[in-house]
Amino acid sequence: MKITLSQKMNEFGESVFTELANYKKNKMREGQDIIDLSVGSPDLPPPPYVIEALATHVQNPSLYGYSLTGIDELHDAISNYYIRRYDVPVNKESEVLMVMGSQDGLVHFPMAFANPGDLVLVPDPGYTAYAAGIALAGAKPYGMPLKEENQFLPDLDAIPEDICQKAKIMILNFPGNPVPALATQSFFEKVIQFAKKHQILVLHDFAYSELYFEEKPISFLSVEGAKEVGVEFNSLSKSFNMAGCRIGYMVGNPDIIAAINRLKSNLDYGVFLPIQKAAIAALRDTSNFSENLRETYKKRRDLLVNGLADVGWQVESPKASMFIWAKIPKGFTSTEFTYRLIDEAGIVVTPGNAFGPNGEGYVRIGLVQNEETLKKGVQRLQDIPLLK
Repeated sequence: MKITLSQKMNEFGESVFTELANYKKNKMREGQDIIDLSVGSPDLPPPPYVIEALATHVQNPSLYGYSLTGIDELHDAISNYYIRRYDVPVNKESEVLMVMGSQDGLVHFPMAFANPGDLVLVPDPGYTAYAAGIALAGAKPYGMPLKEENQFLPDLDAIPEDICQKAKIMILNFPGNPVPALATQSFFEKVIQFAKKHQILVLHDFAYSELYFEEKPISFLSVEGAKEVGVEFNSLSKSFNMAGCRIGYMVGNPDIIAAINRLKSNLDYGVFLPIQKAAIAALRDTSNFSENLRETYKKRRDLLVNGLADVGWQVESPKASMFIWAKIPKGFTSTEFTYRLIDEAGIVVTPGNAFGPNGEGYVRIGLVQNEETLKKGVQRLQDIPLLK
């Protein structure tokens, strides 16, 4: 029989990530050695105490039932974590909600608050899941350009008044993916004023909160008035190398939390309880795991940034996250440069235009390989004419 897709599926074409993965596989079949720096998946394991907690609780036969919106113990751990790490008090009863990885919450969020035809303000370039969630809701994205001359912060004054009137949600992401920029206190204060004036909900994606180097990122909720207008999503995927566990959470405005809770109660039955127990162990830990993880990424960052400079490719050193947002040499589009890099050096990065029109002229490089592999990548770049 003929299989026909819904009109909604027209919004979900094959992503550049799929195209790159297929191209990479073909090159590997041809015998080319590939260094993949295109993905944002941690290559390091969770801390031992997380693995131990999971191994212990998975043997408990009473923990195989539905978990729904998160056990009280997890909500308590999240609340304590936020006061300890960001000095943000969070009511564990009404201001916390577990999600199946922050992407689950990010993608479903617009469905709770935006109607078909409404606008959602998104960073451009921005994480691709934002567009997916907006499409599911039938809303439309309005890109807020992230430009170097503005320290990669959106210019709220440049958003036309008629767009402000139609917008229902603003999505922010600091430290960002793909752009590893940091927000300032004054910027967040301006966001809150803007949101109140135009009655726009604010969603801050804080998934890279613990991957920073010289300067600790600011939690949006730490700014006065933030809870009146929005929420913050956080995740254990990057902070504790638990990406495959699919567990995250949102904190903030209780009315927004209640709405997403209502939506989620119709979509799933929660995260496997042993994974929640492992997440609790992670959030309660006060060891030096996070400091060591940051030091690992910092060494990788410095090695790669300095190595690229040595071969003639000057890139900005990121202050946070697990990515380098690299301006490409003149004479190429982002896509052309990406495929040339694969063909000539066997290195896979992600073209910046995959994240929005204002990503053109850049590529995203993930710090997701060990130092020896990164050194090998730099050595390959010395031997090709691409950067000459």
